[in-house]
Amino acid sequence: MRTLTSRRSLTFTSIFIVALVASSCSVRAEEAQPLKVAIVGLEHGHVEGFLGQLPKHSDVQLVGIADADTTLWQKYGKKYSLPDTLFYKSEANMIERTRPQAVLVYTSIGEHRHAIEIAAQYGVSAMVEKPLTISLDDALAIRRVAREHKIHVLVNYETTWYPSNRAAYDEVRERRIGEIRRVVVHDGHQGPKEIGVPPEFLNWLTDPEQNGAGALYDFGCYGVDLMTWLMQGETPQTVTAVVNHDKPQLYPKVDDDSTIVLQYPHAQAVIMGSWNWPFGRKDMEVYGATGYAITVAADKIRIRHEHDAEEHTTTAPPLPDRERDSLAYLSAVLRGQIVPKGDLSALDTNVIVMQILDAARESARTGRSVKLNKLGD
Repeated sequence: MRTLTSRRSLTFTSIFIVALVASSCSVRAEEAQPLKVAIVGLEHGHVEGFLGQLPKHSDVQLVGIADADTTLWQKYGKKYSLPDTLFYKSEANMIERTRPQAVLVYTSIGEHRHAIEIAAQYGVSAMVEKPLTISLDDALAIRRVAREHKIHVLVNYETTWYPSNRAAYDEVRERRIGEIRRVVVHDGHQGPKEIGVPPEFLNWLTDPEQNGAGALYDFGCYGVDLMTWLMQGETPQTVTAVVNHDKPQLYPKVDDDSTIVLQYPHAQAVIMGSWNWPFGRKDMEVYGATGYAITVAADKIRIRHEHDAEEHTTTAPPLPDRERDSLAYLSAVLRGQIVPKGDLSALDTNVIVMQILDAARESARTGRSVKLNKLGD
């Protein structure tokens, strides 16, 4: 009897080991397959960043591009040696034919909701360029459709992939500079027309119906995203914003300079997004109760702690491989290696970002501070 029991035990153990090995092999095989992505829209100039980055990612395969404008097909097809077979006029048709795992949305901001809703019908996740959309109503609708169809919706900000921002965050998280008291964020450049963005990009970027606002949305969103992340998703008590139209001859319909003030119970953020800087910049100052961390470009950070005689400048550690850029992050999320909760690209973070931006736009319009309450689930 003992021999029979031992044999059965050995058999069950062998079956379990074989199943475990098979499962492990299946996971490795799935991870070895390239992630299939498709582009929706070519009118956002940031699409060039993706197309330029793609050759560095053998783990990502571009399977389709949807845009109704065939002149943009020709422009990008020629510049990046893309075959004609990649291009489709309809997002739905492209998804049906190519079956991507995710779409990368490079439409105007005003078209984000529509593009996400189409992808969701096919169970396809989406990554959009910042900000998430143009209004809180649209953000809540996107959250509903993402939950209903069980898809990921992620937001790509250039500053998410800055090691300096992660280093500043770690200073806060590890309590090396004490509790946050004040954050100041500067973002922007000389202006989209001044730096020569493509005409199809400029057309919608300067249209409030398609961009939500001007510099207030285009560059204010970076600081709002960073502050929401630093504050662990806490909703500010009030939002106050002012905007300027310093170049009405260039931007008659939208603001070109903005300042957003976020008030929390024991902290404040001042976010300056502008098309009027004398040069491009994306930097942040985080002041705690006992020290500060100031980012310098993408990978340098100035730090001073309590009892330090003076500040010191250091190079921030590189980000983990799975978070080194938007494609690595997207791949890790879709493979279940990262849970996008509370981080810079996560949907929950960016719904709060849209609540704040929507309030900032209203504050700038009325000249009054806007009180906020925590959003319900």
